Amino acid sequence: MTSSAASSPSAPSAALPALSILDLVPVVQGGTVASALEDATRLARLAEDSGYRRLWYAEHHNTDALASSSTALLIANAAAATSTLRVGSGGIMLPNHAPLAVAEAFGTLANLYGDRIDLGLGRAPGTDPRTAALLRRGAREDGEAVFASNIRLLAWFFGDQEDDAESVQLSGGVHAAVARGTGVPLWVLGSSTAGAAIAGQLGLPFAAASHFAPFQLSEAIWTYRQMFNPSAPTAQIAEPYVMAGANLMVAPTREEAEFLFTTHQQMFVAIRRGTRGPLLPPVREMDWAPHEEQMATSALRFSAVGTPAEAAEFLRGFAASYGVDEVILTGYAHDPAARERSYRLLAEEWAASPSHLLS
Repeated sequence: MTSSAASSPSAPSAALPALSILDLVPVVQGGTVASALEDATRLARLAEDSGYRRLWYAEHHNTDALASSSTALLIANAAAATSTLRVGSGGIMLPNHAPLAVAEAFGTLANLYGDRIDLGLGRAPGTDPRTAALLRRGAREDGEAVFASNIRLLAWFFGDQEDDAESVQLSGGVHAAVARGTGVPLWVLGSSTAGAAIAGQLGLPFAAASHFAPFQLSEAIWTYRQMFNPSAPTAQIAEPYVMAGANLMVAPTREEAEFLFTTHQQMFVAIRRGTRGPLLPPVREMDWAPHEEQMATSALRFSAVGTPAEAAEFLRGFAASYGVDEVILTGYAHDPAARERSYRLLAEEWAASPSHLLS
Protein backbone atom coordinates (compact mmCIF):
# COMPACT_ATOMS: atom_id res chain seq x y z
CA MET A 1 0.00 0.00 0.00
CA THR A 2 1.06 3.58 -0.53
CA SER A 3 0.56 4.65 3.07
CA SER A 4 -1.70 3.94 5.98
CA ALA A 5 -2.78 4.95 9.42
CA ALA A 6 -0.03 2.79 10.86
CA SER A 7 2.59 5.15 9.45
CA SER A 8 1.36 8.18 11.39
CA PRO A 9 4.18 10.76 11.44
CA SER A 10 4.09 11.34 15.19
CA ALA A 11 2.07 10.95 18.34
CA PRO A 12 -1.32 12.69 18.30
CA SER A 13 -1.82 16.12 19.81
CA ALA A 14 -4.33 16.88 22.55
CA ALA A 15 -6.55 19.08 20.37
CA LEU A 16 -7.84 17.90 17.03
CA PRO A 17 -7.70 20.04 13.90
CA ALA A 18 -10.83 20.95 12.00
CA LEU A 19 -11.77 18.60 9.17
CA SER A 20 -13.01 19.56 5.71
CA ILE A 21 -13.65 17.81 2.40
CA LEU A 22 -12.19 18.40 -1.06
CA ASP A 23 -14.41 16.97 -3.80
CA LEU A 24 -13.27 16.59 -7.40
CA VAL A 25 -16.63 15.06 -8.38
CA PRO A 26 -15.26 11.72 -9.63
CA VAL A 27 -16.91 9.98 -12.58
CA VAL A 28 -16.76 6.21 -12.17
CA GLN A 29 -16.53 3.54 -14.84
CA GLY A 30 -20.08 2.69 -15.88
CA GLY A 31 -21.41 5.94 -14.47
CA THR A 32 -22.27 9.31 -16.01
CA VAL A 33 -21.49 12.95 -15.34
CA ALA A 34 -25.09 13.40 -14.23
CA SER A 35 -24.76 10.63 -11.63
CA ALA A 36 -21.43 12.10 -10.46
CA LEU A 37 -23.15 15.43 -9.88
CA GLU A 38 -25.92 13.70 -7.94
CA ASP A 39 -23.25 12.01 -5.83
CA ALA A 40 -21.62 15.40 -5.22
CA THR A 41 -24.89 16.91 -4.01
CA ARG A 42 -25.45 14.00 -1.66
CA LEU A 43 -21.90 14.33 -0.33
CA ALA A 44 -22.49 18.03 0.38
CA ARG A 45 -25.48 17.16 2.55
CA LEU A 46 -23.48 14.44 4.31
CA ALA A 47 -20.64 16.88 4.97
CA GLU A 48 -23.01 19.31 6.65
CA ASP A 49 -24.84 16.64 8.62
CA SER A 50 -21.55 15.06 9.78
CA GLY A 51 -20.04 18.32 11.01
CA TYR A 52 -17.27 18.95 8.49
CA ARG A 53 -16.17 22.59 8.48
CA ARG A 54 -16.17 23.22 4.75
CA LEU A 55 -16.52 21.56 1.35
CA TRP A 56 -14.34 22.68 -1.52
CA TYR A 57 -14.27 21.85 -5.23
CA ALA A 58 -11.09 21.78 -7.31
CA GLU A 59 -10.99 22.96 -10.90
CA HIS A 60 -9.86 20.34 -13.44
CA HIS A 61 -10.24 20.13 -17.21
CA ASN A 62 -9.90 17.69 -20.12
CA THR A 63 -10.40 14.51 -18.10
CA ASP A 64 -13.10 11.84 -18.12
CA ALA A 65 -12.37 11.00 -14.48
CA LEU A 66 -13.53 14.26 -12.89
CA ALA A 67 -16.55 16.54 -13.35
CA SER A 68 -15.25 19.54 -11.40
CA SER A 69 -14.49 21.89 -14.29
CA SER A 70 -17.24 24.46 -13.57
CA THR A 71 -16.25 25.14 -9.98
CA ALA A 72 -18.53 28.11 -9.27
CA LEU A 73 -21.58 26.17 -10.47
CA LEU A 74 -20.72 23.27 -8.18
CA ILE A 75 -20.38 25.68 -5.26
CA ALA A 76 -23.80 27.17 -6.02
CA ASN A 77 -25.35 23.72 -6.19
CA ALA A 78 -23.81 22.63 -2.86
CA ALA A 79 -24.72 25.89 -1.15
CA ALA A 80 -28.32 25.52 -2.32
CA ALA A 81 -28.43 21.95 -0.97
CA THR A 82 -27.13 22.95 2.48
CA SER A 83 -27.72 25.74 4.98
CA THR A 84 -24.67 26.14 7.24
CA LEU A 85 -21.76 24.39 5.50
CA ARG A 86 -18.99 26.60 4.13
CA VAL A 87 -18.53 25.91 0.42
CA GLY A 88 -15.74 27.09 -1.83
CA SER A 89 -13.00 26.47 -4.33
CA GLY A 90 -9.89 24.48 -3.71
CA GLY A 91 -9.27 26.02 -6.00
CA ILE A 92 -9.97 28.35 -8.84
CA MET A 93 -6.89 28.18 -11.09
CA LEU A 94 -6.44 31.90 -11.50
CA PRO A 95 -4.34 31.87 -14.70
CA ASN A 96 -7.38 30.36 -16.47
CA HIS A 97 -9.66 33.26 -15.55
CA ALA A 98 -9.85 37.03 -15.62
CA PRO A 99 -9.94 38.33 -12.03
CA LEU A 100 -12.98 40.46 -12.85
CA ALA A 101 -14.94 37.38 -13.94
CA VAL A 102 -13.92 35.53 -10.77
CA ALA A 103 -14.95 38.50 -8.62
CA GLU A 104 -18.34 38.74 -10.29
CA ALA A 105 -18.99 34.99 -9.97
CA PHE A 106 -18.01 34.75 -6.32
CA GLY A 107 -19.60 38.08 -5.45
CA THR A 108 -22.84 36.71 -6.86
CA LEU A 109 -22.42 33.53 -4.79
CA ALA A 110 -21.83 35.58 -1.65
CA ASN A 111 -24.94 37.65 -2.28
CA LEU A 112 -26.97 34.50 -2.85
CA TYR A 113 -25.69 32.44 0.07
CA GLY A 114 -24.17 34.90 2.54
CA ASP A 115 -20.99 34.38 4.50
CA ARG A 116 -20.53 30.74 3.52
CA ILE A 117 -18.39 31.11 0.38
CA ASP A 118 -14.60 30.62 0.24
CA LEU A 119 -12.34 31.47 -2.69
CA GLY A 120 -9.18 29.38 -2.79
CA LEU A 121 -6.80 30.43 -5.55
CA GLY A 122 -4.12 28.41 -7.30
CA ARG A 123 -1.43 29.25 -9.84
CA ALA A 124 -1.33 25.89 -11.65
CA PRO A 125 -3.50 25.42 -14.76
CA GLY A 126 -5.31 22.34 -13.44
CA THR A 127 -4.85 20.65 -16.78
CA ASP A 128 -2.42 20.01 -19.62
CA PRO A 129 -0.71 22.88 -21.52
CA ARG A 130 -2.85 22.51 -24.65
CA THR A 131 -6.09 22.72 -22.66
CA ALA A 132 -4.73 25.63 -20.63
CA ALA A 133 -3.98 27.55 -23.81
CA LEU A 134 -7.54 26.99 -25.04
CA LEU A 135 -9.02 28.08 -21.70
CA ARG A 136 -6.97 31.26 -21.71
CA ARG A 137 -7.60 31.99 -25.40
CA GLY A 138 -3.90 32.37 -25.98
CA ALA A 139 -0.78 32.98 -23.92
CA ARG A 140 -1.12 34.65 -20.56
CA GLU A 141 1.56 35.55 -18.05
CA ASP A 142 1.09 33.52 -14.87
CA GLY A 143 4.25 34.12 -12.88
CA GLU A 144 4.33 34.65 -9.14
CA ALA A 145 4.27 38.45 -9.35
CA VAL A 146 1.22 38.44 -11.62
CA PHE A 147 -0.52 35.87 -9.42
CA ALA A 148 0.02 38.03 -6.32
CA SER A 149 -1.11 41.14 -8.18
CA ASN A 150 -4.32 39.43 -9.30
CA ILE A 151 -5.04 38.35 -5.72
CA ARG A 152 -4.64 41.97 -4.58
CA LEU A 153 -7.08 42.99 -7.30
CA LEU A 154 -9.59 40.38 -6.12
CA ALA A 155 -9.25 41.60 -2.53
CA TRP A 156 -10.05 45.10 -3.78
CA PHE A 157 -13.08 43.87 -5.73
CA PHE A 158 -14.47 42.18 -2.60
CA GLY A 159 -13.83 45.29 -0.50
CA ASP A 160 -15.21 48.81 -0.76
CA GLN A 161 -13.63 49.35 -4.20
CA GLU A 162 -12.47 52.83 -3.27
CA ASP A 163 -10.34 54.33 -6.02
CA ASP A 164 -6.77 55.31 -5.26
CA ALA A 165 -3.63 55.33 -7.35
CA GLU A 166 -2.76 51.67 -6.69
CA SER A 167 -6.28 50.32 -7.18
CA VAL A 168 -6.78 52.27 -10.39
CA GLN A 169 -3.53 50.84 -11.67
CA LEU A 170 -4.72 47.33 -10.83
CA SER A 171 -8.31 47.66 -12.03
CA GLY A 172 -8.04 50.24 -14.77
CA GLY A 173 -10.91 52.06 -13.09
CA VAL A 174 -13.29 49.11 -13.58
CA HIS A 175 -15.57 48.08 -10.71
CA ALA A 176 -17.44 44.85 -9.90
CA ALA A 177 -20.70 45.98 -8.34
CA VAL A 178 -21.92 42.47 -7.44
CA ALA A 179 -18.72 41.79 -5.49
CA ARG A 180 -18.44 45.11 -3.63
CA GLY A 181 -18.49 44.75 0.13
CA THR A 182 -19.00 40.98 0.14
CA GLY A 183 -15.65 40.32 1.85
CA VAL A 184 -15.30 36.86 0.30
CA PRO A 185 -12.46 35.11 2.20
CA LEU A 186 -9.41 34.47 0.04
CA TRP A 187 -7.05 31.51 0.40
CA VAL A 188 -3.78 30.86 -1.40
CA LEU A 189 -3.23 27.29 -2.53
CA GLY A 190 0.19 25.85 -3.18
CA SER A 191 2.49 22.86 -3.16
CA SER A 192 5.80 24.67 -2.71
CA THR A 193 7.46 27.52 -0.87
CA ALA A 194 6.52 29.93 -3.67
CA GLY A 195 2.80 29.77 -2.99
CA ALA A 196 3.42 29.74 0.75
CA ALA A 197 5.48 32.94 0.52
CA ILE A 198 2.72 34.70 -1.42
CA ALA A 199 0.10 33.66 1.14
CA GLY A 200 2.28 34.91 3.97
CA GLN A 201 3.14 38.23 2.34
CA LEU A 202 -0.53 38.91 1.62
CA GLY A 203 -1.68 37.93 5.13
CA LEU A 204 -3.99 35.20 3.87
CA PRO A 205 -4.57 31.59 4.95
CA PHE A 206 -2.51 28.95 3.17
CA ALA A 207 -3.81 25.62 1.84
CA ALA A 208 -1.12 23.05 1.03
CA ALA A 209 -1.74 20.45 -1.68
CA SER A 210 -0.01 17.78 0.37
CA HIS A 211 -2.50 15.09 -0.61
CA PHE A 212 -0.66 14.66 -3.91
CA ALA A 213 2.39 16.95 -3.64
CA PRO A 214 3.82 16.44 -0.13
CA PHE A 215 7.47 16.98 -0.91
CA GLN A 216 7.90 20.56 0.37
CA LEU A 217 5.24 20.61 3.05
CA SER A 218 7.56 21.33 5.99
CA GLU A 219 9.47 24.01 4.08
CA ALA A 220 6.27 25.58 2.76
CA ILE A 221 4.65 25.86 6.18
CA TRP A 222 7.84 27.27 7.69
CA THR A 223 8.12 29.82 4.86
CA TYR A 224 4.48 30.81 5.25
CA ARG A 225 4.79 31.43 8.97
CA GLN A 226 8.06 33.35 8.55
CA MET A 227 6.65 35.57 5.80
CA PHE A 228 3.22 36.11 7.33
CA ASN A 229 2.30 39.80 7.40
CA PRO A 230 -0.91 40.60 9.31
CA SER A 231 -0.50 44.27 8.36
CA ALA A 232 -0.66 43.70 4.60
CA PRO A 233 -3.51 45.62 2.91
CA THR A 234 -4.93 42.29 1.75
CA ALA A 235 -4.65 40.60 5.17
CA GLN A 236 -7.81 38.85 6.32
CA ILE A 237 -6.50 37.05 9.41
CA ALA A 238 -4.39 38.16 12.36
CA GLU A 239 -2.31 34.98 12.66
CA PRO A 240 -1.09 32.32 10.23
CA TYR A 241 -3.60 29.60 9.40
CA VAL A 242 -2.60 26.40 7.60
CA MET A 243 -4.84 23.86 5.93
CA ALA A 244 -3.18 20.73 4.53
CA GLY A 245 -4.55 18.03 2.27
CA ALA A 246 -4.66 14.31 3.03
CA ASN A 247 -6.22 11.31 1.32
CA LEU A 248 -8.85 9.20 3.03
CA MET A 249 -10.38 5.77 2.83
CA VAL A 250 -12.08 4.42 5.94
CA ALA A 251 -13.93 1.11 6.24
CA PRO A 252 -14.95 -1.19 9.07
CA THR A 253 -11.77 -3.23 8.51
CA ARG A 254 -8.29 -2.24 7.42
CA GLU A 255 -8.32 -4.90 4.71
CA GLU A 256 -11.44 -3.46 3.10
CA ALA A 257 -10.10 0.10 3.29
CA GLU A 258 -6.85 -0.91 1.59
CA PHE A 259 -8.81 -2.75 -1.10
CA LEU A 260 -11.06 0.24 -1.77
CA PHE A 261 -8.06 2.60 -1.83
CA THR A 262 -6.74 0.85 -4.96
CA THR A 263 -9.26 2.90 -6.95
CA HIS A 264 -7.43 6.02 -5.78
CA GLN A 265 -4.06 4.48 -6.58
CA GLN A 266 -5.19 3.43 -10.04
CA MET A 267 -6.38 6.96 -10.76
CA PHE A 268 -3.05 8.41 -9.65
CA VAL A 269 -1.08 6.04 -11.88
CA ALA A 270 -3.44 6.66 -14.81
CA ILE A 271 -2.83 10.41 -14.58
CA ARG A 272 0.93 9.84 -14.69
CA ARG A 273 0.46 7.57 -17.71
CA GLY A 274 -1.60 10.22 -19.47
CA THR A 275 -4.83 8.22 -19.31
CA ARG A 276 -8.03 10.20 -18.80
CA GLY A 277 -10.58 7.44 -18.25
CA PRO A 278 -13.16 7.24 -15.45
CA LEU A 279 -12.45 5.76 -12.02
CA LEU A 280 -11.92 2.02 -12.04
CA PRO A 281 -13.22 -0.59 -9.59
CA PRO A 282 -10.86 -1.67 -6.80
CA VAL A 283 -8.51 -4.58 -7.42
CA ARG A 284 -6.93 -7.22 -5.24
CA GLU A 285 -3.51 -6.54 -6.69
CA MET A 286 -2.23 -3.38 -8.36
CA ASP A 287 -0.87 -3.70 -11.90
CA TRP A 288 1.98 -1.21 -11.86
CA ALA A 289 5.67 -1.05 -12.58
CA PRO A 290 8.09 -0.75 -9.64
CA HIS A 291 8.83 2.88 -10.43
CA GLU A 292 5.10 3.66 -10.53
CA GLU A 293 4.55 2.03 -7.16
CA GLN A 294 7.44 3.99 -5.69
CA MET A 295 6.14 7.25 -7.17
CA ALA A 296 2.61 6.65 -5.89
CA THR A 297 3.81 5.61 -2.45
CA SER A 298 5.83 8.80 -2.16
CA ALA A 299 3.24 11.20 -3.56
CA LEU A 300 0.33 9.69 -1.59
CA ARG A 301 2.24 9.36 1.66
CA PHE A 302 -0.33 11.44 3.56
CA SER A 303 -3.15 8.93 3.30
CA ALA A 304 -5.36 7.84 6.18
CA VAL A 305 -6.37 4.33 5.13
CA GLY A 306 -7.84 1.88 7.62
CA THR A 307 -10.47 1.63 10.32
CA PRO A 308 -11.99 4.80 11.77
CA ALA A 309 -9.65 4.66 14.77
CA GLU A 310 -6.58 4.08 12.59
CA ALA A 311 -7.46 6.91 10.22
CA ALA A 312 -8.12 9.30 13.09
CA GLU A 313 -4.80 8.39 14.70
CA PHE A 314 -2.96 9.08 11.47
CA LEU A 315 -4.64 12.45 10.97
CA ARG A 316 -3.97 13.54 14.54
CA GLY A 317 -0.30 12.71 14.12
CA PHE A 318 -0.14 14.39 10.72
CA ALA A 319 -1.62 17.63 12.05
CA ALA A 320 0.61 17.62 15.13
CA SER A 321 3.79 16.97 13.17
CA TYR A 322 3.31 19.83 10.73
CA GLY A 323 1.44 22.34 12.86
CA VAL A 324 -1.70 22.13 10.75
CA ASP A 325 -4.84 23.98 11.84
CA GLU A 326 -7.20 22.18 9.47
CA VAL A 327 -7.04 19.03 7.34
CA ILE A 328 -8.92 18.86 4.07
CA LEU A 329 -9.63 15.31 2.96
CA THR A 330 -10.13 13.83 -0.46
CA GLY A 331 -11.07 10.27 -1.25
CA TYR A 332 -12.18 8.25 -4.25
CA ALA A 333 -14.20 5.07 -4.50
CA HIS A 334 -15.81 3.30 -7.42
CA ASP A 335 -18.93 2.87 -5.29
CA PRO A 336 -20.18 6.31 -4.15
CA ALA A 337 -21.73 4.68 -1.09
CA ALA A 338 -18.27 3.52 0.03
CA ARG A 339 -16.94 7.07 -0.25
CA GLU A 340 -19.85 8.46 1.76
CA ARG A 341 -19.40 5.78 4.41
CA SER A 342 -15.70 6.65 4.64
CA TYR A 343 -16.38 10.29 5.45
CA ARG A 344 -19.22 9.43 7.81
CA LEU A 345 -17.21 6.87 9.78
CA LEU A 346 -14.32 9.28 10.25
CA ALA A 347 -16.62 12.08 11.38
CA GLU A 348 -18.22 9.78 13.95
CA GLU A 349 -14.80 8.75 15.25
CA TRP A 350 -13.62 12.37 15.34
CA ALA A 351 -16.70 13.58 17.19
CA ALA A 352 -16.32 10.85 19.79
CA SER A 353 -13.10 12.47 21.02
CA PRO A 354 -13.56 14.90 23.96
CA SER A 355 -11.23 17.34 22.19
CA HIS A 356 -12.96 17.19 18.83
CA LEU A 357 -13.19 20.31 16.64
CA LEU A 358 -15.19 19.88 13.47
CA SER A 359 -16.78 23.29 13.23
